[in-house]
Amino acid sequence: MGRAGGGLVVGDGYAVKLEIENKMDDVSSKSELGTADIVRVMKLLPHRYPFLLVDGIYDMDGDNSAVGLKNVTINEPFFQGHFPQFPVMPGVLIIEGLAQTAGALCVHSIGEDYKAELVYFMGIDRAKFRRPVVPGDVLHYHVRKIRNRGRVWKFYGEAKVKGQIAAEAEISAMLADTAEARAFASGNG
Repeated sequence: MGRAGGGLVVGDGYAVKLEIENKMDDVSSKSELGTADIVRVMKLLPHRYPFLLVDGIYDMDGDNSAVGLKNVTINEPFFQGHFPQFPVMPGVLIIEGLAQTAGALCVHSIGEDYKAELVYFMGIDRAKFRRPVVPGDVLHYHVRKIRNRGRVWKFYGEAKVKGQIAAEAEISAMLADTAEARAFASGNG
């Protein structure tokens, strides 16, 4: 496990909170950039443990771009079966973390009043996995909007560990309320 700035072991929830707060301090001098700690992330996204894969978000620029943060610990439930002798975070979950960061950014840009009941993944293109993500790593999900139409967005994302790209992909998603979600799922939407 690596160590964060104050000698804290990365993997400690406090270290992630401290990193988010430091990023918040850094961006406070920049105009219009937002942040979201875990409490706000949970207001922006319908996901919950064990499938909430974003611990915080910083550098939120409208619906244009943001950076999500995920502290990867050995306590993640997927490590029990995804190579117990050499725990590696599944690549599809890294892509899901990029999508959750992008989804939170979309809801943030629409406004706090909007309650997305579901965020549907619509597509994953050009996904590439560059390096394994292991316990003790801190993932930074960098997402940038390619385009949007209505409540459908397309983003390019890079998941980085210590500045190195671990995974990248183009992702498309749609925000939907329950009625829209049922129509979409039944093929009538």
